[in-house]
Amino acid sequence: HAGERIAGPVAARVLRVVDGDTLIVEAAIWIGQRIVVNARIRGIDAPELRGHCRREKAMARAARDTLSRIAETGGVTLTDIENDKYGGRVVADVATDDGVDLGKHMRASGLARAYDGGARGGWCDLAGLGG
Repeated sequence: HAGERIAGPVAARVLRVVDGDTLIVEAAIWIGQRIVVNARIRGIDAPELRGHCRREKAMARAARDTLSRIAETGGVTLTDIENDKYGGRVVADVATDDGVDLGKHMRASGLARAYDGGARGGWCDLAGLGG
């Protein structure tokens, strides 16, 4: 249902880090009810693991590993949750239980950039990212 949002917070457990901007989480949506969902971190775009150049692929692995180190240490909280434009996953603000905003952390690491939902730029055509 496009346009619908859940304010949250929704407590979740990270099952797997897919890449530098997507997690698979088990979310506690109601007492005794949990769902497994792909959650994209709002506001960031990370390089793709199946990227267009060696540098993008290397950056993608580094982004995934960086997100894994911080996100897989415990629970996370999802807020401002909505379906993404492609369906099948949600987009949300995601923070660790100890308060680290994952989107801000990934941008600060240099392994993700700001993303507003429009066309995504490439990672190989940036200065110094060829090859």
